[in-house]
Amino acid sequence: MKIAVLGCGAIGGLMLGFLTRDGCDVRGVVRDYQKEPLIEKGLIIAGSGKDQIFKVKVDDRLNENIDLACFSTKIDDLEDVIQANKSYLKGALVLTTQNGIGADEILSRHFAKEKIITSIVMFGATFYSPNRVVNNFGNEIIVGNFFGCKVAGLEKAVSQLNKSFAVTIDDEIKGAKYLKVFVNLNNCLAAIIGKSMQETFADLELANLSILLNREAYEVVLKSGIRLNSLPNYPKERLQGLVSMPVEEAAAIFSKIISGLSKEPLYGSILQSIKRGRKSEVDYINGEITRLAKKHNIQAPLNQKITELVHRVENEKRFFSKEELLAEIKGVLSYEVR
Repeated sequence: MKIAVLGCGAIGGLMLGFLTRDGCDVRGVVRDYQKEPLIEKGLIIAGSGKDQIFKVKVDDRLNENIDLACFSTKIDDLEDVIQANKSYLKGALVLTTQNGIGADEILSRHFAKEKIITSIVMFGATFYSPNRVVNNFGNEIIVGNFFGCKVAGLEKAVSQLNKSFAVTIDDEIKGAKYLKVFVNLNNCLAAIIGKSMQETFADLELANLSILLNREAYEVVLKSGIRLNSLPNYPKERLQGLVSMPVEEAAAIFSKIISGLSKEPLYGSILQSIKRGRKSEVDYINGEITRLAKKHNIQAPLNQKITELVHRVENEKRFFSKEELLAEIKGVLSYEVR
């Protein structure tokens, strides 16, 4: 099976490196600035206290037909990468790896829904330009079809991915995809102040704020009629417990969870994009909560305000102090963060 990984930053870089390591016929589609370093120096993957260097096949676009296309670009870059490689994607299965909600809808404009494999990536990675990736934690991938279609060839694709990752098939992946939104929902706060997840949520005021974001989002998702589905090692009951207990108690638990995720700094996908001078995917994470709220005539002022603040960081090219962040959101909170 010929596999292509289109977009080789954090998640795509790990996929390209590990699938190469495990003998798959895989090539990467990378940005111009990555091509020469990857060819000359290899792909460096750090994890478990040591670096591994992989000789990988890469180019700035496809030059042959492939069987499985793993899209690992940001959602806003999907249209461009599809158009640039479309002639070699005919007949291929296509796999989404993006955080948030939206990638599957974009791919469905170009590929039959029965060809789309939705995935939820349950591992953390950090990209250091141009050719180094840190595997922060985990190696699990959940796959299915966002539209509820049967995907012919899914098992063959899973057999390839299983060489490098622990892959699970979920027939109700839409509900699991929305639960993953909650996993990423707090990335925005680290992005606004420009600090690692660990440093951000060691501060209990910011951990309190994260719980309030989740509470608001949880109410919106339930009122929108979306049924959440559990993820491996993250049952939906855990989220239900966090949003129903007292804020300070939930914040202390959340802070402890984040601090123990990785010894390496975790920056989250939103902040990683901002650090590279690129537009983040906040519109498909916190912005998805705002979109659902508007669609169903529900209020979600906190997620809306936080989304706006991330865009201000992107546009103004500066991070907020914690005090500036709390001052900005004070007007939309019915609860005093402390």
